Amino acid sequence: MKEYKVEGHVSSYLPKNKNWQLVWNDEFDGTELDTTKWGFRKYFWGKLSPTFTDEGVEVCGDSTMKINLIKKGDDYYSAHLQTGSLTFDKPRPDGVKTFWSFGKKEKPKFMHKFGYYEIRCKLPKNDGWHAAFWLQAPGIGTHPDPAQCGVEVDIMENYRQATEGKIICGCGWNGYLPGESKWYGHFSFPYVETDDGWHTYAVDWTEDGYIFYADGKEVGRQMAPECAVSKVEQFILVSTECHGYNRAFANESSDASSAGDAKVWGGKPVESLKKAILPDCFTVDYVRVFDEV
Repeated sequence: MKEYKVEGHVSSYLPKNKNWQLVWNDEFDGTELDTTKWGFRKYFWGKLSPTFTDEGVEVCGDSTMKINLIKKGDDYYSAHLQTGSLTFDKPRPDGVKTFWSFGKKEKPKFMHKFGYYEIRCKLPKNDGWHAAFWLQAPGIGTHPDPAQCGVEVDIMENYRQATEGKIICGCGWNGYLPGESKWYGHFSFPYVETDDGWHTYAVDWTEDGYIFYADGKEVGRQMAPECAVSKVEQFILVSTECHGYNRAFANESSDASSAGDAKVWGGKPVESLKKAILPDCFTVDYVRVFDEV
């Protein structure tokens, strides 16, 4: 890996076999989230999420950002940041009579194709919620060729960290219908703590496939033709999710009727989340995107 210096901030270390140019970044300077770069995901597949929130995001004044785990009464909340949005998330507005099934599309704040996507972060400590850094496309799964509608690229997910000491990454495409959805098979690799608690996770996305990195080391690659490769612009997500609400985690979706409203996802916090010791947070130093020159 070779150093790429960013003035006033920690350097990035990028694959040394290429020349790179920084094309988009957030160093989280200042004291407020830059809403020209980030929006909040509040809906989950057409229904209002009972756990996603626009609260608890803290830009700390030291060039870091925290997504905090929030408890209110018996329920838990955390934010899900994104630079674009999934078309299927927004429900059709009440009173609008049309055959179109979705709500008004949001204008993306940042979409990009190919390049090196990197985050530097400290991960949550408690089980029952997880953090992720990933890429998605607005119309994923809507075309027979995933190259034309996007691939879910999970650069880092830590939901196995507390129970198995593992971090995972990998790709999925063809939407999310059982029997049609394709998952290459996520890599899992040991979570090894660093001296200062900071970690970097990244992917090098090219026309040939995806190479995943953790703390400057390659942890896996998924390449064409075995892995579908997106040829369309995708958006970035820096997300957290409290388990037990939008879905029974890693199984089937939760019953919306339990919330008393078919437009709202149901569910209650999993038992492990109820044992969480607060405060807990997902801390991010930077998010950067580089193009090969």
